[in-house]
Amino acid sequence: KNNELLIRIPQDMKRFRQMTTGNVVVMGRKTLESFPNQAPLKDRINIVLTANPNYEVKGAVIVHSMDELQEELQKYNSEDIYVIGGDSIYRQMLDLCDTAYITKIDYAYEAYAHLPNLEKDPAWSLTEESEEQTYFDVIYTYQIYNRGLSEYGHHGKKIICKSITGRRRRYYFYLSGRNGNRYCG
Repeated sequence: KNNELLIRIPQDMKRFRQMTTGNVVVMGRKTLESFPNQAPLKDRINIVLTANPNYEVKGAVIVHSMDELQEELQKYNSEDIYVIGGDSIYRQMLDLCDTAYITKIDYAYEAYAHLPNLEKDPAWSLTEESEEQTYFDVIYTYQIYNRGLSEYGHHGKKIICKSITGRRRRYYFYLSGRNGNRYCG
């Protein structure tokens, strides 16, 4: 809520840093503004999609349309691109992603934004799931979904959609898109 994380799980945040450091992170303006000091993430290329033509942030690449974003992304190895939210960015980019890293929390938080339920989408397959993890009384797992997997192999684009945190059968943003209630992802 209020562009804040619903819960901060230190191990999850560490995992996010390890995965995205040295890579490209794609986000919306609200996600960027939810970070400490409203500053881009350190040691990453930060690309921010916003409709505001006057929006400027030191240390970030600002784009104003999906066409401009896709043109910018052509400059990078697609396996180094992480879409980290928020809600609007996930919805616009999900069809371009072929891998989704999810931290699924077994608890129902009140949230205004969420990633579509990949469990119910036949285009996505759960390909990995960690053992249950705990943080105090919070139980969570790390999941990896892939799009277009079949007996013939992987068919899809190679942009990573990173969403961190979720809830039972639904995925919320947690820092990989701290928009609304959570972030990415």
